[in-house]
Amino acid sequence: MKEQNEGAIFYAMRDSHYVIKFIGEIRLTLCGALDRHLERVLSSGECQHVLVDLTESDFLDSTTLGLIAKIAIRAKEQKLADPVLVSVNADVTRTLLNMGFDRIFVILDSLPETVTELKQVPMVQESLEATQQRIINAHKVLMSLNETNYQAFCNLVSTLEEK
Repeated sequence: MKEQNEGAIFYAMRDSHYVIKFIGEIRLTLCGALDRHLERVLSSGECQHVLVDLTESDFLDSTTLGLIAKIAIRAKEQKLADPVLVSVNADVTRTLLNMGFDRIFVILDSLPETVTELKQVPMVQESLEATQQRIINAHKVLMSLNETNYQAFCNLVSTLEEK
């Protein structure tokens, strides 16, 4: 059985440029920390440009994808430049394209050079209810991107909302 590649999320902010880097397998266990971090950064008013670095990502679950989509939606709401997403993994890129991320991100297949130092997003523990609401919200973002996503996740969201 293949050993799971534990994921990590790093970030940097310099001169209104925000970089977030995902490494390994990013799953639900990291989403509470990710969502809180994104809310803080995107609400700060300091961010004008966003780069999402997936060059070292092996897998992103659907909750993580919903939170990444949230970055682009919030950037658009704040009238920021189109966020850039970099993916070199064919499976990850295929998933992004199937989910409609090319409509909300500029997707590149190589990473621009940067000199910014990255800091790890700190882990947080949250309640089961908060985790469930985060899953629902992330999947609703994915559902809003296209009809295929809507069909893929509407039953999951309905089931979770009934609990």
